[in-house]
Amino acid sequence: MSEANAVLIGKKPIMNYVLACITFFHGGAKEVSIKARGKAISRAIDVAEVVRRKFLPNVKIKTIAIGTDQIRPQDDEEAQLSNVSTIEITLQC
Repeated sequence: MSEANAVLIGKKPIMNYVLACITFFHGGAKEVSIKARGKAISRAIDVAEVVRRKFLPNVKIKTIAIGTDQIRPQDDEEAQLSNVSTIEITLQC
């Protein structure tokens, strides 16, 4: 799958991300990947469920991958690494 078919979840309203997913599917994409880290994970799950239940009932969840990224604060090179949870939900048409 192309990285162009990835929706990166942030702080915007859920419907913005739902519209992005629907746009990918209507543009001919067979798979769309929803990616999120940290507090945005719950928003990513909501996006996947709204797409599946309200707008595109023929879309199925292909895979769900969870993991942990280690990140360092941007302004401090000597700070300790922090663990941040990640999720990637792949929807398939």
